[in-house]
Amino acid sequence: MASSQTVSNPDVNSSHSRESKRKKRRKIGDAGEIEQQTNLDQSRWRTDTEQQIYSSKLLQALRHVRRSNDNPSPVNAGRAVRETADRVLAVTAKGRSRWSRAILTGRLSLRLSQINKKHKKAKLNSGNIKSKKPAAKKRLPALQRKVRVLGRLVPGCQKLPLTNLLEETNDYISALQMQIKAMTFLTGLLSAGGAGSVAAHPDRLG
Repeated sequence: MASSQTVSNPDVNSSHSRESKRKKRRKIGDAGEIEQQTNLDQSRWRTDTEQQIYSSKLLQALRHVRRSNDNPSPVNAGRAVRETADRVLAVTAKGRSRWSRAILTGRLSLRLSQINKKHKKAKLNSGNIKSKKPAAKKRLPALQRKVRVLGRLVPGCQKLPLTNLLEETNDYISALQMQIKAMTFLTGLLSAGGAGSVAAHPDRLG
């Protein structure tokens, strides 16, 4: 009885088919938007506008760090500059990438502290035990080892699939290149005319 009703109602069948086609088109459109957004994110780091925005934010953040730390040691000062530059880079990325979100949430610093603790424990253990053979480990294929190393280098990307890892790496490298360019420009500008020249000519950033 139910089957005869379904056959005798072509409008219901046609509406279902139209709905399924509409969903498929929506999925294809969303995938295209994601791919286009990824391409835009990777190319925007090469624009002068993005470098100018980053340089301006970085200069403000460095001034704030300098005010909060009156007499920092060279080591602490260098670490503060590096952390500030990375944090401002992540803010400029607006959390659109996994590496920027990892930096903003502090996962990178947490991971680094965990690695340092492991190294310290390993040194202590090697000093106490004179002759101990390491346990035999399965050797991973060369490609898998390289992917694992690459995942450690890009913040927050240790457990990503290869395709997503390559996209994040491409975006991260482009962002770092822009960061180096902006910091080199700022260093030259500050050493030539001091902070006053930057404040007097903000349009020269980037």
